[in-house]
Amino acid sequence: MTGTASGSDDARRAIDAVWRIESARVIAAVARVVRDVGVAEELAQDALVAALEQWPRDGVPANPGAWLTAAAKHRAIDLVRRKEVFARKLEELGHALEARPPESEAGFAAAEAAADDDIEDDLLRLVFTACHPVVSTEARVALTLRLLGGLTTAEIARAFLVPEATVAQRIVRAKRNLAKAEVPFEQPQGPDRVERLSSVLEVIYLVFNEGYSATAGDDWMRPALCEDALRLGRLLAGLMPKEPEVHGLVALMEIQASRAAARTGPDGQPVLLVDQDRRRWDRLLIRRGFAALARSDAAGGPPGPYALQAAIAACHAQAARVQDTDWRRIADLYGVLALRAPSPVVELNRAVAVTMAYGPQEGLAVVDRLTDEPALREYHLLPSVRGDLLERLGRHDEARTEFLRAAGLTRNERERALLLGRASAAQTRGGESGGPA
Repeated sequence: MTGTASGSDDARRAIDAVWRIESARVIAAVARVVRDVGVAEELAQDALVAALEQWPRDGVPANPGAWLTAAAKHRAIDLVRRKEVFARKLEELGHALEARPPESEAGFAAAEAAADDDIEDDLLRLVFTACHPVVSTEARVALTLRLLGGLTTAEIARAFLVPEATVAQRIVRAKRNLAKAEVPFEQPQGPDRVERLSSVLEVIYLVFNEGYSATAGDDWMRPALCEDALRLGRLLAGLMPKEPEVHGLVALMEIQASRAAARTGPDGQPVLLVDQDRRRWDRLLIRRGFAALARSDAAGGPPGPYALQAAIAACHAQAARVQDTDWRRIADLYGVLALRAPSPVVELNRAVAVTMAYGPQEGLAVVDRLTDEPALREYHLLPSVRGDLLERLGRHDEARTEFLRAAGLTRNERERALLLGRASAAQTRGGESGGPA
């Protein structure tokens, strides 16, 4: 116990760290009692407030996660008692907590001993509840980061460059929709489980992608979001070890995250894959990605979209130099991915691989079939890729036009600067060559 300012600061730092790590487990444990994730989060926040009041004064408990869980469950039981419902839950969970207040060392130890061993199942229920289809995709992302990532509303707003009020509204609306639809706090089974798992993986990958290539703002990357997505993916892999696509997603994120240090230059400017110093790639993350991909393969069945994308990323990671990359295999993998998960974006990526494997004329033929695709009309990477292929073919003036169009579509300032630079270089080369080849 300490009464010094330093001790108080240490306690607050400990609370912040514990909350980020343990909040999902606390909310999950309480949600099983009250059957409402919104109420569960409020009760967990109440426990956090109690910690902020008591830990600086009394010291950080030996098991802070259990302390928070016990404190939140104690409040849940008080709520149950006041509403005169969930009598059976009160009987099952209340004995140890009623013996003494859980906000004491002995109290939380007794509560921990009485807690169910199903905390992993509780977490899985929370994952599936937060990502229920009744909630919009944007709201799922916000709610998942709030409940499972431990982020504050302000942190989520900063990460996605939207007003804090917008994020707050999304979270409130998500909780209201879950309550209105009476979504059960349970693990779905059968076809519903497959559909919901797809939603869960989509949300986690959306978070990762926003960190890996920010859609707007001044920064090319937001590493904290990548870390949050990786933590959620690893958590899900631990909860669902027999699901190959869960491991496939983790493998994909690990390998892509390994390139983070090489994706920006000294001034924060983007560095494209073919120009990256591969010595700066994180070999530990690559090994972790390969291990996750092996677990995906071992789970059996044909590879899903995330496992296929991870296999593509592995091809890049295995090549010490860009010229050593097995582009033909990558093009083949994109062909399989296009069959398993048809998408104009997949076709655009396949065009890049076809270019590297068979030449820019072959790649341009694939891209040109996408120019009238409605889904890509405002997608800046379509003119960006087309500009690159035209540049390779010596059609510099056409390439400049495409780069300028891409720069006008992107909302990321770093990317816009990169594209404008390529447009300027294409104009210079066009002037030197006297026009299109």
